[in-house]
Amino acid sequence: MERARPVPREYDHSSARDRIRALANRGRSTSSPQRRAGVVGFALLAAVLLTGCDSVAGIPDESEPQAAPRTTPPAAVPATAAPSTPSLPPVSADAPPVGAVAELPAAATAVQRWAADLTTHSIAEMQEKCWTIAPKNVADMYDDQQSILAALAQPGTATTDAVVWQSRTTTVAVDRAEVATGYACPRVAAADADITYNDADARHTVRRYLSRFVGSPLDPADKEGTHPLVCKASPATWDPTATGRPIPAPLAGNQGMLTGTIEFADQQIRSEQVNTDYVAVLVPVTNSAGVTQTRTFTLRSGPDGYCIGNVSP
Repeated sequence: MERARPVPREYDHSSARDRIRALANRGRSTSSPQRRAGVVGFALLAAVLLTGCDSVAGIPDESEPQAAPRTTPPAAVPATAAPSTPSLPPVSADAPPVGAVAELPAAATAVQRWAADLTTHSIAEMQEKCWTIAPKNVADMYDDQQSILAALAQPGTATTDAVVWQSRTTTVAVDRAEVATGYACPRVAAADADITYNDADARHTVRRYLSRFVGSPLDPADKEGTHPLVCKASPATWDPTATGRPIPAPLAGNQGMLTGTIEFADQQIRSEQVNTDYVAVLVPVTNSAGVTQTRTFTLRSGPDGYCIGNVSP
């Protein structure tokens, strides 16, 4: 897989809806006073007890029988490691053109590497390359190559959080932090629609987190130090029940909470909407004593996806 390897970054725990509005205002087109170039709102899509076909290309489908359990030493905890710089080939001469980004010249090259693969690889292969994105969303977003490439041919615009290319019909946006990796997998939406993180992304975040615990991360580079999945303890903004008295994200202070996990029922992962900013993901988890219980992971949405803030029985 070539993977979109995001560099470490903290989640912004301000209201997701406020961040969505602020980001959209920075990125909408100047075609009228009410639109600025690039819609990049990252919103949470409601899903009540939704179980999706989240996985293909090596990640088991939730509707299929569970694969044999994979084991890991009981003390295994997601590791924190220093970022590594991947070795990337030069962009091929026949790669699709990607519009320059005046504010961030490296962005065009990072996305052009991805665009070259899009034109020569199957969706299944792209799901492996873009392993940080839920496979279901890769299949949905990357289906219309012609529209994507037409948008990428336009000049790009950088905002605080993202880089955007837009045509009359399509918006293509990549997290600005991914540009430094040299290979950036974008998210795609219709020109007038928000680019969103949805319940499939929430389930995929938990899948990645548990895969680390059982010793089979989706990619060897998928470590907490370089690809953070746990919400930060500070600032203390964790408040899934809207009490008005936020606390530090509990999991941030106890990342060994699932120590001893040896397997999880990948095909039984399901999600429930908690409120606008939070979603619960439920997964049967088995410990080293052979005891299986359904764990509830509570995640918060942010402008760059989901983070896990708590795990409960």
